[in-house]
Amino acid sequence: MVRAAVQVAPRQIEFREFPRPQTGPDDGLLRVEANGICGSDVETYRGHLGGPRPAFIPGHEPLGIVEEVGERAAERWGVKPGDRVAVEVIVPCRACADCLTGRYQFCPNRKYGHGVTGIGTEPALWGGLAECMYLSPTSVLHKVDAALPAEVAALYNSMGAGVRWACHLGEVRIGETVLVLGAGQRGIAAVVAARAAGAGTIIITGLAADAHKLALAREFGADHTIVVDGDAAENTVERVTEITGGDLADVALELTPMAAEPITDALLSVRRGGRVVLAGLKGNREIPVCTDLIINRALTVRGAFGVDARGMEDAIALIESRRFPLEKMHTHTFGLDDTALAIETLGGEVPGEAAIGVCVQPGA
Repeated sequence: MVRAAVQVAPRQIEFREFPRPQTGPDDGLLRVEANGICGSDVETYRGHLGGPRPAFIPGHEPLGIVEEVGERAAERWGVKPGDRVAVEVIVPCRACADCLTGRYQFCPNRKYGHGVTGIGTEPALWGGLAECMYLSPTSVLHKVDAALPAEVAALYNSMGAGVRWACHLGEVRIGETVLVLGAGQRGIAAVVAARAAGAGTIIITGLAADAHKLALAREFGADHTIVVDGDAAENTVERVTEITGGDLADVALELTPMAAEPITDALLSVRRGGRVVLAGLKGNREIPVCTDLIINRALTVRGAFGVDARGMEDAIALIESRRFPLEKMHTHTFGLDDTALAIETLGGEVPGEAAIGVCVQPGA
């Protein structure tokens, strides 16, 4: 039997046992080493994201060891038992037009997703907050250096977001000025990615409560930090204008959850012809946007949906390079029994705990 954490309702986690899946020639089984906790896990746990859903095993950032793998699956994935892999949340069909042209994130035929599929869908073990996780024939796997500490390797998803949003969608180039709005895991990861890409000046915003995150962002390469609330609050647009001598930023990455004002700040903080990447979910609310501003300033605005295979691969390579002390991003490790506490800690609900990177290690 395999033990797993099951979210049955907002703020309700139960622990259940499930039969160990039987694997065949096309699928496999992952022994979960660590699963990163994401901001979207927090919002889903609170009931703010995704709407009503059947009971499911959370955990869409799983890292682990291939314990079983079928012959055809091993050839397709390029793995063998004992290999360490990171697994993407999306399980595409790999056959439709979107999949065949590299847009597999939008696969219209996908029925499953790691960390989001209900336990009523056999074999139930789709999420990473479990001792083992099922690997579907079309799951997307990435090999990871087995010598890395598990808690560092488990940063692959947040680092993948930073790399994709800053470098692939934001197209950060050598010497450019980058504004990152939001100092969460992915905001800090975007700082790392922008610095690795050769950005000239990096600015990041955060709340007064994010002092520890902003300090780490500076250590990773941010040149300036802006606190946007509290007694020491600064106006983002005015501060960016001051820092750049009126030139403004080349790229702005809007990564804040739920907040509306940073979207306007992003649009106003980039130069004419600049690029804006929107990645912060707002709970399906309609956010007022001045389209004339986009038109008259000839801005490029891109929506960022998750992380794709290229982002994952580049992020894993960056982690494996050991160029940055990414172990400092990891602040908390919990066992499976403390899944709810892990989510609440990342969500800032535990007094005295200043979290940045949180993971659950089911075997701990």
